[in-house]
Amino acid sequence: MTLTAAETSTDRPGAAISRQAIVDASRKIVGYALFERQGAAANDNAMLFEALSETGSEALAGSKNVFVHCSFEIMADGHLDILDPRKAVLQIPQDESLTKEGVAIRRDILLKARKDGFRLALDHRVLQPAYASWLPLVSYIMLDLQQLDAQWIERTIRAARERSKAEIVAQNVRDGEQHEALRKLGVRYFQGHWFAQPTVVRDSGVQASQHSVIRLMNLVRTEAEVSEIEAFLKHEPTLSFKLLRFINSCGFGLSTEITSFRHAVMILGFNRLFRWAALLMTSTRAGGAAPAAGSTAVVRARLMELLATDLLPPEACDDAFLVGLFSMLDTLVGVPMAEAVVSMNLPADVSRALLENGGPFAPFLELAKACETGDEVAFARAAGELQLSNHQVNWAHLQALIWADEIEGLGSK
Repeated sequence: MTLTAAETSTDRPGAAISRQAIVDASRKIVGYALFERQGAAANDNAMLFEALSETGSEALAGSKNVFVHCSFEIMADGHLDILDPRKAVLQIPQDESLTKEGVAIRRDILLKARKDGFRLALDHRVLQPAYASWLPLVSYIMLDLQQLDAQWIERTIRAARERSKAEIVAQNVRDGEQHEALRKLGVRYFQGHWFAQPTVVRDSGVQASQHSVIRLMNLVRTEAEVSEIEAFLKHEPTLSFKLLRFINSCGFGLSTEITSFRHAVMILGFNRLFRWAALLMTSTRAGGAAPAAGSTAVVRARLMELLATDLLPPEACDDAFLVGLFSMLDTLVGVPMAEAVVSMNLPADVSRALLENGGPFAPFLELAKACETGDEVAFARAAGELQLSNHQVNWAHLQALIWADEIEGLGSK
């Protein structure tokens, strides 16, 4: 008995990649789950691997783990060569009602993947007696909270602890309260959108730091005298240091290192500097905001900028970046979006996208959000309006993940 992947039609449209963040107990992103959108023509994730092959697997080269949805058929057909086993975790759906022979065949496939260096993730059904031979090979057990009654969640976690050394990843976490309850049960990894929920927090210490970033942004936006900005930065050495790190490390292709703010203005100009000053906001979150919120905002920003590159003039691409970056401003600063936006001197179309979901940047933002949620209808509507192919979106999406990983590393130093 052998397993073969379904034939891939050369004329069918490529799948579009969606992602969900995987966060740790402190709500910092430690990995992503990559999967085909629900409306994909195949359910074996063959098109996901086609998309990774077309766009390159560099997205797996950053500091984060990438959970790649991968069928047994894909594994059996030898399509894993494009993945780096040091970074890729194979998240494998389990077949229903397997015979003993089927369980044995699939165990051999799992064993080969482990010998090749891959870590494996299966859902909680791997704890059933029929799959006992698989359990020692599993690194992660995916616990879908929507598939289990509340009374069974703790029992399943306990069973996983007793029978396996695998880490548990709790999927579809509802809110911070559920996250905290699971954390107390020993769960260390979580997947879901709950971390993006705005929380109003009045933390004077954190807000003072954010106020400094907003002050810097407004000085740059209004093209204040360089001497005035330099005087301000002398009192904010941390902001100055991070800003210069961003500028010197983010692919400008500059032939010389930027050594001061005045030098940066001469080389880049105020408009380009504004976006880098805005990035500082993602590293100065309000006390209740998850670190994952800042990471998500940076991915959205870069994704929107890349998608806009061939459709809008350069200055509009910078504004698309700002829309993505500030699309989680309410979460990052802990106040309602309207209150947050009014404190900044943003371009009119940027404010319109954030406050009214309108204007030229609205479909770009809708598309960026759909890449996170797997919303088939929203994705098709936005991609159709922008006349972007799945291939174009996939390429931009993976490049945005790489770039955001680099930015996060700089911002944390």
